[in-house]
Amino acid sequence: MNDLQPVAVGLIGCGNISGAYMRMLKTLPAVQVVACADLRPEAAQALADQYALPSARSVDALLADPSIEVVLNLTIPQAHGAVALAALEAGKSVYNEKPLALTRAEGQRMLLLAAQQGLRVGGAPDTFLGGGLQTCRQLIDEGVIGTPVAATAFMMSRGHEHWHPNPAFYYQPGGGPMFDMGPYYLTALVSLLGPVQRVSGATRITRSQRTITSQPRYGEVITVEVPTHVTGLLDFSAGPIGTIITTFDVQASTLPWIEIYGTAGTLAAPDPNTFGGPVRLRLAGENEWRDIPVTRPYVENSRGVGLADMAEGLRSGRPHRASGELAYHVLDIMHAIHDASESGRHLLLESSCARPEAMPG
Repeated sequence: MNDLQPVAVGLIGCGNISGAYMRMLKTLPAVQVVACADLRPEAAQALADQYALPSARSVDALLADPSIEVVLNLTIPQAHGAVALAALEAGKSVYNEKPLALTRAEGQRMLLLAAQQGLRVGGAPDTFLGGGLQTCRQLIDEGVIGTPVAATAFMMSRGHEHWHPNPAFYYQPGGGPMFDMGPYYLTALVSLLGPVQRVSGATRITRSQRTITSQPRYGEVITVEVPTHVTGLLDFSAGPIGTIITTFDVQASTLPWIEIYGTAGTLAAPDPNTFGGPVRLRLAGENEWRDIPVTRPYVENSRGVGLADMAEGLRSGRPHRASGELAYHVLDIMHAIHDASESGRHLLLESSCARPEAMPG
């Protein structure tokens, strides 16, 4: 990309996560954020001032600018689909924060419209491109643990009402532990083991109401509308069987984040909501776990590296790794786990995706 023009990006949604993106994108030559927009003009102006962006605009003005090639969509999840579709209709590729959309129908429309117009869709999380999970990917690809047999993934939490300043939306449609944190774990698993072909699931709402104990809404009562304990069984197309639990109902746990079990050993992967390590390995015949050095790039908070990879793909013509197809497959898996619980049966997935290429060393 050093000899190619950077891709002009317009950022929509200037909330808390926008700062993490901007700090990283400022260091990546593949992209140049040229404008930002938000329904709150003061938020857009504050972000533009903080990061010396050329302009803060209205959403309509940003979408109408022909010089902007990609929209970085950092709006709330309920708006992901509508904003992305508006960007695509304006002739711009789009990169969404997670999840890709709330419904399968929105996600499918995004992918279809992009294909029709020769545009690209990308989506967070891009933590699977970080040094920790890419080190795990290298170990698996090199056959260090033999043939993968199974995997486990655990996001064990007591809920966000204890710390988040505005936690109600985590207990409304589009929220819950699977839609909130599942994208990190499922994207990591698909990047390591490939796509999923069949799922089953079990879910429950443990408490119908939650009391906020964080400020500034201390004491308010939340009505819980979505499952707060979600367990999924995943049959990967390549053969491994995975188990995933995401929960807001567990007070404490010693379970790992992600483990991959192979015929020759076990690999313990880092927190998939981060970019670094630790990476740990224990092979057959060994009595102790070993810490594996993380030598791959992007070990600090590198949100935006997936967007930069998409920008490089736009210029070079190669596929990008944090693709819309990957993000849609993860969305489909999350819905299918809930659907399987409601229907009481295994469900075959209609979606699939290519296993993303490993990052260069």
